[in-house]
Amino acid sequence: MIVLDKAWFGIDMLPQPTDSTCGPTCLQAVYQYYDDYSPLTDVIGEVKELKSGGTLAVNLGNHALKRGYKATLYTYNLNLFDPSWFEEEQPDLLQKLKLQKKYKPQRRIQFASVAYMKFLKRGGEIKFQDLSPDLIKKFLFAKQPILTGLSATYLYGSKREIGETVTEYDDLRGLPVGHFVVLNGYSEETGMVSIADPLKNNPMNNGEQHYKVEIHRLINAIMLGIVTYDANLLIIEPRDKNQ
Repeated sequence: MIVLDKAWFGIDMLPQPTDSTCGPTCLQAVYQYYDDYSPLTDVIGEVKELKSGGTLAVNLGNHALKRGYKATLYTYNLNLFDPSWFEEEQPDLLQKLKLQKKYKPQRRIQFASVAYMKFLKRGGEIKFQDLSPDLIKKFLFAKQPILTGLSATYLYGSKREIGETVTEYDDLRGLPVGHFVVLNGYSEETGMVSIADPLKNNPMNNGEQHYKVEIHRLINAIMLGIVTYDANLLIIEPRDKNQ
């Protein structure tokens, strides 16, 4: 049993059923936090997947928007978003993504661009703001869970991985991998962030699904998520918190 201090709040995280379903599993946990129960199998079946397996945070955001939630993405993915796009007070990101698609034929960029355009059309917000302890603490002190895409390789400090169905850690043949987790609290006294991890038997804390990580290490893991098109914070909240 995990005892959380006053700055932390609980997230009921189920184990992800496959290596590639961490995103929908985190999304289901956030819904449940808001007393909105949806079977995990349903969420997995409804979230759009990449052909290579897994998904993107924007697809999780699209699912939340369709379900009636507000969704805001803080992105650090320079593969898709140019910092200059955010210099204007109200940037036309939809137009920029459309134009960029003409010049970048890479499959993942095309797939992600379409997903982000859907996100914007559905009312989602995309922000480009320095990733800092204060930004993370702002949400956690308000008891607002943060769904984040990051580098599991860096977060765990593990060997890189190979294998699509069965994970094998291999420092020579392996590749860095991305992952989704939910942040659910912070302690000013220790500087530690509480993480709810869908991966059962992960390399942290003897394989527990709830553990604590120093906030600067977490920030590094999020930024290094750019290697796998992650590097983001997804804030999902009910449109009317008083309901």
